[in-house]
Amino acid sequence: MAYEQILLEKDGPAAIITLNRPEKLNAFTAQLGQELAHAVNACDADDEVRGIILTGAGRHFCAGADISDGADAFDTKSGTGAKNFGTSEPGKKRDGAGFIGALYNCRKPVIAAFNGAAVGVGLTLALPTDIKIASEKAKFGFVFAQRGLPPEAGSAWFLPQLVGLPQALRWCMTGRVFDAEEALAGGLISEIHPPEELLPAAKRIVDEIARNTAPVSVALVRQLLWRFGPTGDPFELLKVDGQFALTLGSSPDVKEGVSSFLEKRAPNFPGKVSTDMPEGYPWWERT
Repeated sequence: MAYEQILLEKDGPAAIITLNRPEKLNAFTAQLGQELAHAVNACDADDEVRGIILTGAGRHFCAGADISDGADAFDTKSGTGAKNFGTSEPGKKRDGAGFIGALYNCRKPVIAAFNGAAVGVGLTLALPTDIKIASEKAKFGFVFAQRGLPPEAGSAWFLPQLVGLPQALRWCMTGRVFDAEEALAGGLISEIHPPEELLPAAKRIVDEIARNTAPVSVALVRQLLWRFGPTGDPFELLKVDGQFALTLGSSPDVKEGVSSFLEKRAPNFPGKVSTDMPEGYPWWERT
């Protein structure tokens, strides 16, 4: 697929996906969402990629939906909103897939590097990422209530998992824009960096993962935590994680992990997510 609104490049073990509409502050369109989903799926299938970095071109990450058509920008019936958000016609079902599904189902860790404003869908599109870091110049806002809209892109589920229900309610009910310091204090991001140090910091995270961890194990970590973290008790999880531990106990990855530890050397895990995910994965498709 030829990308027009994003860039995809590889830098060592990292794949960098850049939202690339800087003249529009990387405002979201349906095409951008489709390209993002395709790029994430391509990285997921590429065993050379150990981590994905999501960032924006120019001064901002993503300033929200493209509203260049004015008041009709969100009108999916008679206005122009359908080109950005799909149709609201009766009988048209939304399956919840697209870029949110691609990010949620990905087996590679995803780092969001917020280089500037991330507002509305420009912020919710990054909620399924695993590690979120920001520039000192970043701004954030769940501004939907100020536009007469509900939270979208699954954010009413993702945001409380990340920051807790009280903080999610405060940010979404006021719709106000806040700075990186407040995002850090509220648990939305984990680090703040000077602008020129943001991307190198994201690459260091990927390098640390690539040097020290097994790809198959990281894939399981990601899916187990996202899918079971919000549940009320551990019992369904115990049916899944115990079997994976038993299955992988005799795998080359585990033998290499133990041997490298005992021999005090860096590990060289042979397992690949494309071919070596354990029996029973993905468990949610059979339950």
